[in-house]
Amino acid sequence: MRYQDLSYWLSTLDDPLTPRPSLPADADADVVIVGAGYTGLWTAYYLARADPTLRITVLEQEIAGFGASGRNGGWCSALFPTSLTGLARRHGPDAAIAMQRAMQETVREVGRVVTAEGIDCDWAAGGTVVLARSDAQLGRARAAVDEARTFGFGPADLALLDAGEAAARCAAEGVRGGTYTPHCAAVHPAKLARGLARAVERLGVTIHERTPVRELSPGRVVTPTGVVRAPVVVRATEGYTPALPGQRRAVVPVYSLMVATEPLPEPTWARIGLAERETFSDHRHVIIYGQRTADGRLAFGGRGAPYHFGSRVRPGYDREPAVFAALRRTLGDLFPVLGPDVPLTHRWGGPLGVARDWSASVGLDRATGLAWAGGYVGDGVSTTNLAGRTLADLIRGVPSELTALPWVGHRSPRWEPEPVRWLAVNAGLRVMFSADAAETRTGRPSRRAALFGRFLGH
Repeated sequence: MRYQDLSYWLSTLDDPLTPRPSLPADADADVVIVGAGYTGLWTAYYLARADPTLRITVLEQEIAGFGASGRNGGWCSALFPTSLTGLARRHGPDAAIAMQRAMQETVREVGRVVTAEGIDCDWAAGGTVVLARSDAQLGRARAAVDEARTFGFGPADLALLDAGEAAARCAAEGVRGGTYTPHCAAVHPAKLARGLARAVERLGVTIHERTPVRELSPGRVVTPTGVVRAPVVVRATEGYTPALPGQRRAVVPVYSLMVATEPLPEPTWARIGLAERETFSDHRHVIIYGQRTADGRLAFGGRGAPYHFGSRVRPGYDREPAVFAALRRTLGDLFPVLGPDVPLTHRWGGPLGVARDWSASVGLDRATGLAWAGGYVGDGVSTTNLAGRTLADLIRGVPSELTALPWVGHRSPRWEPEPVRWLAVNAGLRVMFSADAAETRTGRPSRRAALFGRFLGH
């Protein structure tokens, strides 16, 4: 496998991506972490910083940054998959506010560590602009701001933009308004993942790559080449979780795909905007997301790939020509200056993890020593950092503001068995696509999309 071919991000690293040595034999540790993506690496980082005497081992089936950490859209944002209203309904308004403030602080924390550790990941704290290009989308923009105000978040956290203000940041076709938050930075995600792996090694953490995990249970992790015994075992496998025994229905792996253009000339960027490297999206139902990369490309992605029966994850699913074609059409619709003549140089994708109630969670079962974090629904670049800091406190038994946050200890229900799972997830995708199409025609909000969102629990 050529790891460089997995994404534009991995292809542009000054790194041969040579795997670290596999686990050679049985071993003992104080903490063993399964997965060398952001969750596993941030957990190792904060544990090692807090207690340098801990023996920490990270096991990775491929290489650090192989999964979503090396393929995502590069938004280090304060987004959390459960809304403020949803959190307040479950845990109360104070807990919802605390969760959102923690996410905002997490963006700053990642920036601090990037600077402190000398991780060159093209960090640009330009915020996020979410465009409204129809009456229905403008209504959702206003509703998002109204919700923020209800919980005490002002224009400095989320501002409603008129058409001119929105276009000044991102001059997409037909912009009628939007929202802007400063709580986001654009990053090169693979540089962040690989730099973080080197940082944890400097702290004395051992990373074994090309070491698939066959079984994870209290006190032990089984691999083809040996068993690692540790009182604490951390599952940090996100979209790859269903491959573990007993975890088939824990999350569904939903594929998100991306494309990147060639570097665009400055006159083109002058017409598009994103002068501060703002990340951007719009208020449609089927999520799209993009950023202006440090080398002047448009990296753009979205949902739309089908869920595969049995929660299967396969390399062939990373590339869906129909989805890539749809992403290219959407780019042309947003930015006519790109036209059909601007080529795409990279196409890639990968799975993310979605819990049944759309709730990310983090926790430690003290009776078994099993810890976990995940279910980020694509909002993991920053949320993983909060998870790592929280797990470090939980594992060391240190009560803190982080361990009191409402996602700590949350247990999402399991997804339905097949074929109900396959039918429900793919039906939902069709509903959202049809809702967007109907709203484009009529400008009116889709009631079907709202009803299905409530069925999914978000």
